[in-house]
Amino acid sequence: MISFPNIDPVIFSLGPLRVRWYGLMYLLGFTASYFLVKRQISAFKFKELQENFEDLNLVLILCVILGGRLGYVLFYNLPYYLAHPLEIPATWNGGMSVHGAAICLIVGGALFCRRRRIDFWAAADMYVITMPVGIALGRIGNFINGELFGRTTTLPWGIVFPGGGPLPRHPSQLYEAFLEGVLLFIILWPQRSKPWQTRPYWPHGSLLALFLICYGIFRILVECVRQPDPQIGFLPGGTTMGQLLSGFMILGGALIWWLRTKSAAPSK
Repeated sequence: MISFPNIDPVIFSLGPLRVRWYGLMYLLGFTASYFLVKRQISAFKFKELQENFEDLNLVLILCVILGGRLGYVLFYNLPYYLAHPLEIPATWNGGMSVHGAAICLIVGGALFCRRRRIDFWAAADMYVITMPVGIALGRIGNFINGELFGRTTTLPWGIVFPGGGPLPRHPSQLYEAFLEGVLLFIILWPQRSKPWQTRPYWPHGSLLALFLICYGIFRILVECVRQPDPQIGFLPGGTTMGQLLSGFMILGGALIWWLRTKSAAPSK
């Protein structure tokens, strides 16, 4: 059993302004994505994206924040936020949904690219393979906040979380940081050149599909030891909301892969 490190979620305060680790993790994630995408644009000479890079970044940052928050509100705690609507913007208290952010990113990115005449699938591949960095950092932020912890365990690395009672629990935030962050980045980043060189087997959009499938699988696995949100609990069959949404994510990724591969295949 390991004691929770009890890191103060607030890094420092300036009057009413509080700078939190959770917010810093998002900032670091956005920064990492910015430079990793910029590196790809230079490597693959994606002129249309280069000309609209700054504008698209702003749109996508807004999509992450808006989609992540609204996804959490709609999927995980709608009755509460209907009763307390003024708390919906309070993202600094935690409560973001990767699934909601993914939906908003795809829709917002597609609309922007269509308006600016950018190949959406090629741009999506460039951005999505950088997302695991931000996800890993966000999960570390969840750990520092002492939220989204796992179910009770007798394993030696179980942690007693301040809000989790007296029994040790799985540090599921760290499991997710590794699987959805580190491991997923290791899987995706080496594939970045394939859509530009080996079509139709790796058409543009295939890395987006691979991300959705892999993330969904990893999330379903971690949900097996993650404590369900108390306001929802278990769904019928002992599943969780995270597993349900991840199942749809896997199906969406498989559909995108099939459609993109089919459209890129040479006609006979």
